Amino acid sequence: MYLYSFCEGGFVSTEQQSIYYGTPVVDGIAYAPVIWTRRPSVPALSAVDLPEYERAAAIERFEKAADEVVARLEERASKATGHAAALLQINASMAGDPAWRKNIKKQVTRGIPPVQATMAVTEQFVSNFERLGGIMAQRTIDLRDVRDRVIARLEGRPEPGVPQPDHPVVLFADDLSPADMAGLDPSKFLALVTELGGPTSHTSIIARQKGIPCIVAARRLSKIEEGTYALVDGRAGTVHVGITQEDAQSLLDEDKRRRQLIEQWEGPGRLKDGTPVALLANVRDGLTATEAASVGAEGIGLLRTELCFLESISEPSVEAQQAVYEPAFEAFPGSKVVIRTLDAGSDKPVPYATLQEEANPALGVRGLRTSGHNPDLLIHQLDAIAAAAKSLGREETHVMAPMVSTLPEAKWFAGLVRERGMIPGIMIEVPSAALLAEQFMEHVDFVSIGTNDLTQYTMAADRLSPDLAEYSDPWQPATLNLIAHVARAGIKTNTPVGVCGEAAADPLLAVVLVGMGVTSLSVSPASLKAVGAQLSQFTMEQAKAAADAVLGAWDQGDARYRVRQALGINHQLDA
Repeated sequence: MYLYSFCEGGFVSTEQQSIYYGTPVVDGIAYAPVIWTRRPSVPALSAVDLPEYERAAAIERFEKAADEVVARLEERASKATGHAAALLQINASMAGDPAWRKNIKKQVTRGIPPVQATMAVTEQFVSNFERLGGIMAQRTIDLRDVRDRVIARLEGRPEPGVPQPDHPVVLFADDLSPADMAGLDPSKFLALVTELGGPTSHTSIIARQKGIPCIVAARRLSKIEEGTYALVDGRAGTVHVGITQEDAQSLLDEDKRRRQLIEQWEGPGRLKDGTPVALLANVRDGLTATEAASVGAEGIGLLRTELCFLESISEPSVEAQQAVYEPAFEAFPGSKVVIRTLDAGSDKPVPYATLQEEANPALGVRGLRTSGHNPDLLIHQLDAIAAAAKSLGREETHVMAPMVSTLPEAKWFAGLVRERGMIPGIMIEVPSAALLAEQFMEHVDFVSIGTNDLTQYTMAADRLSPDLAEYSDPWQPATLNLIAHVARAGIKTNTPVGVCGEAAADPLLAVVLVGMGVTSLSVSPASLKAVGAQLSQFTMEQAKAAADAVLGAWDQGDARYRVRQALGINHQLDA
């Protein structure tokens, strides 16, 4: 018999089986043969110049190939939903980017064949994206995906993509682009495992949206050959090779019961002993707010306000902003709605709100800090939120600021919010705010922990880096200890403490957070039923035991192991 180890990112072999470890992202069990997809190899550079008389025709061939890629991506975007649709549209815009195309055509005009010109210019853009960091660095895989599709068209080959099997499989990949992910059928692709990626990558987000068990950063995955039967455990972050269907059946049966519980769950959020837990939703507009209401969300825990700013070349007017906020309010009349003020900067650059050139944008002018050189931006936004609330007769509106680092910032922001008759709060994303949580709570009425950034800043690791997935894991003991510290401060001061980062969407971690004293969880609509169903299986006494057990963990794998042991979750395989 083999008991799950708490090692992650490694490999263990026994006489009976081999176990590969990665970072778990989406819960679930799958057992099926492996199918691989890898990005195509890049053609070698040609030393032969293109004859001058062929250059105009070559430019036309490139333009046609790029146009065909744009059309294909836009077609797929129109058939996709949610995050996948948005990312496919972004990829289509990359293929149509005038600067990218202009530089490639310039290279062809100089005699470089279009395939090599596409390669060279794309790598220049990739270097620029990596230098900018944040979400721009993460989009390098998307840009290379566009490159590969255009080159395939130029060479008369089918565009690269995920194989379409005629039987259920588990999909292994070096990494997956949004175009790869968008068309995945969960009935055929039972699980996803990638060598790269992180907990907040596009692969992770879309896998969660589709409900496909997913593991990322499984470093030694390439040792497993296509066709091998593998058991993928999306909760433990393990891939087992060398076991039979009979060996795996108990875990498959357990997962079937888990899925049934999720389907049957209707809310509201509560533990097995009846203790209420507010289950809220992360949304970006009225449409996603309506979707959240339809799956049982009790309110909005995070209304992102970046959309209307990112889509405008100048600051949107108070009236324009009000028109965006009102539909989200209308989806939850009489329910709690928490609006986050503009979180521009780092991975969400807004030209008129953030600095254009920063050595390290994640540590630069972002969130509330943008008000330093553009104070009217925040004032206008608060006016717009207040106007939207007033127009709909809302009695309570919660507003929180991102990237708050000092006590004077919190006091100043809270004053502006209260002047407009609203309830002030702050995001706890920076270790300074977590460490001084009790003092911050003297100035605001609630806090919400953004675990994505809190983990990033605690572990000094870019949360969008595909090479640092294990550091970006919210199960890291340092992050968990900071969350527990904030929750204790909330209990002492009677201040509501929510979590709105990706940690709240992890069903097992959600139990731990509630045990620590977190009063509300805000997740994407796609994750809400799974979190609600998981909470319903445990009492507050069990949740507190899990919270106590996790705080002495050695690493993120040990943290998961300790919680499973504390909750009596059986993860065993008969050898």
